[in-house]
Amino acid sequence: MKLSDFDFELPEELIAQEPPAERGASRMMVLHRDGNRIEHSEFRKFPDYVQEGDLVVINVTRVIKARLIGQRTTGGKVEILLLRRLEKNLWEALGKPGRRLRKNTVILFGDDKEALIEAEKEMGKRLVRFKFDIEKELDKIGRVPLPPYIRREPSPEDEKRYQTVFAKEGSSVAAPTAGLHFTEEVLEKIKEKADVVEIVHNVGEATFRPLQGEEVERNRLPEEEYYISPASSEALRRAMQEGRRIIAVGTTVVRALESAVFHDFTPGSHFTELFIYPGYHFRVVKAMLTNFHLPRSSLVLLVSAFAGRDFLLSAYREAIKEKYRFYSYGDCMFII
Repeated sequence: MKLSDFDFELPEELIAQEPPAERGASRMMVLHRDGNRIEHSEFRKFPDYVQEGDLVVINVTRVIKARLIGQRTTGGKVEILLLRRLEKNLWEALGKPGRRLRKNTVILFGDDKEALIEAEKEMGKRLVRFKFDIEKELDKIGRVPLPPYIRREPSPEDEKRYQTVFAKEGSSVAAPTAGLHFTEEVLEKIKEKADVVEIVHNVGEATFRPLQGEEVERNRLPEEEYYISPASSEALRRAMQEGRRIIAVGTTVVRALESAVFHDFTPGSHFTELFIYPGYHFRVVKAMLTNFHLPRSSLVLLVSAFAGRDFLLSAYREAIKEKYRFYSYGDCMFII
């Protein structure tokens, strides 16, 4: 299977640079897999598509201010994107300019805070040791980690809008974007007819790193951590036993659930490297809410596996024709 089979041209003006004026005011394309039918709707009507007895699973991870701007002792500006906490004050990160961030490079953040590049790793990653309590200081010195296709600096508004209304815990370095559409009102309407279950899947490198190999099957994803509480574990087990429809809000939820089923949704923290592409057999997820994704990405492959490649790409063509907004701050689709 070739990565080029999942390519498409997207007009740049359809890449959303700002969130909608009001949270929840997004458009929603509904893909009916039975009959390959496309319906145009609005996200505020999402509760109408939820049925009595459904189990809706949301990712309550919290986005941290993972983008740090500092300078080397020689004065050169550097940028660090935190990826994953390994231990207190030690993080795996990406940095640029990479050629200037060699082992033992000291990075300064203001007058009294510094970090050290402890090691260089594969794929341009670095181990960064902070000489101060970085977790406590992130809100002060960090910036919202907007993706690079949003071609502007983060604003104070992004601190609210690049976070879901149900964010609680965790340390994601990108938003679980399907959850950005939700308002408290929509959530309450869903709870009137369905159960809502929370998991934490920390969005990391696997979600946004480009695939490298043209042959799809040869690609691998970095691991990401997810957590399932005892209550959520019990709810998921019961729903599976009763044959209820499980709706995943976002690709991170899909990957967590499709990984967790192999250990019977055991409570606790786990890691997944699950790479889903066409041919994958879904064991848990029966419906999916997701945004419109980048061409040739692991996310568009995952959604193609669920909806069918030809149907999904025809839906994307329809979305482009109808001028849907793409990517993190864009519109969404519900696949049933």
